[in-house]
This record gives sequence, C-alpha cells and structure tokens, in this order.
Amino acid sequence: MNILIIGSGAREHAMAWAVLRSEKVSRIFVAPGNGGTAMMGGKVSNVPIKAAEIDALLDFASRESVDLTIVGPEQPLELGVVERFRASGRRIVGPTSDAARLETSKVFAKDFMRRQGIPTAEYRVFRGHAEAKAYLESCGSYPQVIKASGLCAGKGVVVAMTREEALDAIHEFFENRVFGDAADEVVIEGFLKGQEASVFALTDGRDYRLFLSAQDHKRIGEGDTGKNTGGMGAYAPAPLVTPEVMGLVEERVIRPTLAGMAAEGYPYTGFLYVGLMIDGGEPSVVEFNARLGDPETQVVLPLLKSDFVEALMASVEGGLAVVPFEMHAGAGATVVMASAGYPDAYESGREITIDASVAEVDGVTVFHAGTKQDGDRLVTAGGRVLTVTALGGTLKAALDRAYEGVGKIHFDGAYFRRDIGAKAL
Repeated sequence: MNILIIGSGAREHAMAWAVLRSEKVSRIFVAPGNGGTAMMGGKVSNVPIKAAEIDALLDFASRESVDLTIVGPEQPLELGVVERFRASGRRIVGPTSDAARLETSKVFAKDFMRRQGIPTAEYRVFRGHAEAKAYLESCGSYPQVIKASGLCAGKGVVVAMTREEALDAIHEFFENRVFGDAADEVVIEGFLKGQEASVFALTDGRDYRLFLSAQDHKRIGEGDTGKNTGGMGAYAPAPLVTPEVMGLVEERVIRPTLAGMAAEGYPYTGFLYVGLMIDGGEPSVVEFNARLGDPETQVVLPLLKSDFVEALMASVEGGLAVVPFEMHAGAGATVVMASAGYPDAYESGREITIDASVAEVDGVTVFHAGTKQDGDRLVTAGGRVLTVTALGGTLKAALDRAYEGVGKIHFDGAYFRRDIGAKAL
C-alpha cells in the first residue's frame, strides 16, 4: 500500500513512524513533512505540498496511486479535503467539513452538545463587542472562559480570572481582530473545575475503538503557569481516567456524539479527540478536535500494539469493531523542546545537534515538529521543535528515559518543562 500523510508536525512524524511498522506498507509520503520525516529515508519521503493545497494533494494521490490518505491537522478538514478525496474514489481518514465543525466551530459544537445532552459548561454566544462587554460586566463570578469560535491554531482561548482580563480579551477579539474572522463569533462559558485529560477514538461512523487516555501540559511554564501553548508535553495513560471514568465518557460523550452526528446528517468518521475536565470522577467536555492531538499523538501511537494501518482501513471501509486494537502495557511520556520565546516571538535557523547515543536509550524516539534540513545541517524552523518520547514499565521510568533523551539534544535557546507528568506521580 502507498500511504499519504498530510501535515508537517511531530504528530505527522509519529503517524509516519506508526504506519511504517505495518507490513502492508510499500511507500509513505508526508506532505509537506519536516526535517524528521525527511531523515526517515527508505520507504518514507517528503512531498513539497502544503496541507491546505487540496487540489495539489488530490492530484498527487492520483498520480502516485495512493491507497490511503491520513489527515493530520485541522485546516484541510475545514477546507473539505475528505469530501474531495471521496468524490474522486480515494480512501481518506477523517471527517467531512460538516462533521469537522465539532472542532472548526465552537458555536456548532456547544449547540450540538446542548441538543444531545452531552455534559459541558454553560455558555453564551456573542457576535458583537458591545453585547459581550455588557454580559461580562454583569457576571457575578470569575473566572470566565472566552473562546473564538473558529480555528486559531490552539491559541483562541482565554481563561479570564478577573473582569478586567475578560474585557481586555474581548476587545482583542472583536476590536483588534487578533484572530481575524475566527472571532466573528465568540463563546463565553463558565469555568469547569477539575483536571484535564484527553480521550481519543477512531471511528467508522458507527463503531469506535479507543486509544489510551492522555494528559497534555498546555502552559509554557512549570507548575502550569504562563501562556497557553500548543502543548509542552504529555503522558499516557492518564491515571485520572479510571475504567469507571472511561465508561462514563463512552456512555455520556462518545456514543451520543456519534449517534447524534449521524442523526443530524453529518456521520462522523476518522479520529475524534475529546478534551475533558474531570471533577470528582465526573467528566465534562471542554472541547472536541476532529483529529489526533499534538503532543498526545506522540505517546498514544507508540503505545498501540496492533497494526495501525489495518485499523485505519477499517475506519474507512467499516468493520472497525472486529479489527485488533491492543495496547502495550506500561506508560509513555513525551517532552517538547521549544525555541526560546515561544509561544511569542522566537528565532529560527538554530542548528540542532542530536547525539547518536539517543538511539541507545531504551524506548526513546525523537519526533520532529519545527525542524528542516539546511544542507547537511538540521535547524530549528518553529516554536515547538522536537518531542522526545519514551516508553517504560511505569510512568516514572518513561519520564526518566524521556528526560535522558532530552539531555542528549542541543540547540541554542532550547527550552523545555521539567515537570511533565508530575501530577500523575
């Protein structure tokens, strides 16, 4: 089989790594890929087509007889890549643009959860500054959570601890247009108490299979302080998601979501990410994503023991319920190495040195995010540069190995959190 993976981050590098383990695979193309996928060699090669260039991607898939396409990021889903590929008779993993509104429109997602009785925070929708300002000035309690409805590369959420912070946020959204059209609609919702966790499902529209739960670390600073990022590390499984909690998530969230989307005319296929807040064993939905998360993918895929490609094919063709979907025992952890200054301004082009002894650390894999090849050098090309993933019999063993791997990688201004997984330990 020839496989096309759309995207350029560490998530897509991890997907290529997982797909490569399948005996069914002949060639793997990553569009556009990064320095890490370029270095995989052998069956894996980068394709200089951006994730949003749907026509070029479809032409390439036809020309190279691609048997299955996997969508990594959200933007091509919003642009309709799934329906375009399907219309051409090509297999592709992901939801249609209508179904992907669970991620691409927070207003759609919140209204859908209200209709289907799925637990989530109370909310209001605003389409103008004056109305939102009046509401926030009348709120008797804080914090309030303010979200741009559209896609903002993971940055369109403000947890406003005070009225002043909230008013500043909506001024930025509506007046300064920091997120452009994505903030034409703004959701203001109540603050959910508890701890966050992520649950990932692969679905064919009716049946689904669950990956291990994970916990991401969104804040830039240790102790969960500072600005939100795309994620500074993750671990799996999350002890917070006990079998009892997972049962509630399936009963109250996943099954109603799939049944509701089908009943409303938007059958949901592909990956479903459920971002949860869990308080006293009770899960509520913080957000949906229409794809696998990053950096969680970098820990949940290495923990998948079964053939990833076989499961993906079943998600497209049906019969997912009878396909093997077994997980490795133990735990996984990943630590993100970022450029100094991230998530604000940062410099690119810093040379990266990865000591050959990294490969000798048992269970460690380095997935590239913001890297590129510059001649014979590997250099930084993004805010999040690398994710160092490790498996172990226990979470502590996985974390120790991941940080051992981090210690063998160097570039000027490298920054990483030293407390990934501390809550679980």
